[in-house]
Amino acid sequence: MSEPIKIDIWSDIACPWCYIGKRHLESGIAALGADAPDVEIEYHSFELAPDTPVDFQGSEVDFLAKHKGLPVAQVHQMLERVTGVAAAAGLDYDFDALQHTKTLKAHELLHFAKEQGLQLELTERLMRAYFTEGRHLGRVDDLVALATEVGLDADAARAALESGRFAADVQADIAQAGAYGINGVPFFVFEGKYGVSGAQPAEVFTQVLTQVAGERDEAAA
Repeated sequence: MSEPIKIDIWSDIACPWCYIGKRHLESGIAALGADAPDVEIEYHSFELAPDTPVDFQGSEVDFLAKHKGLPVAQVHQMLERVTGVAAAAGLDYDFDALQHTKTLKAHELLHFAKEQGLQLELTERLMRAYFTEGRHLGRVDDLVALATEVGLDADAARAALESGRFAADVQADIAQAGAYGINGVPFFVFEGKYGVSGAQPAEVFTQVLTQVAGERDEAAA
């Protein structure tokens, strides 16, 4: 058996294009059917807005208008477009319910989940909670509650968050992104050598996986 194809993904759970990109990658893999190679997916931390307060007062429109310096009308158009793209990917975004927050603790929890072998499950749960359920993902109690839903131990998850023992891992991921020249997410790295930036269509991921698998076959021949 050959080793699975490694896919490293830099993302932020508060990034709407990251959730869309996740779905497009999954669709790209599924499109290969029986020919789909085994893959190993690992998520890496990236904070899009590290200066965000945990309890941001205001809507997503308020945040983007202030953070990006855009007119409110333009922000509404942006969110409508993203909502439409998300819907096409099977995601029901609710920006009116969304609670903007600092994502640092969520990233620490994802590192804890990786240690427990449940990072992929928690990534999906946190993104769904944030974008479709209007859950708050900046506070320890809320994060622990979501962690238990994917099978993580509540006390262990709380201890990991309150001790901050994964804070250095989060910063290491962010530093690695800087070393790669990544300044926006999602960013996908295949086998440590092919980078795909943004929530590309599923067909792009299918092509990259086919190329990587083909190169492996040639090398093994």
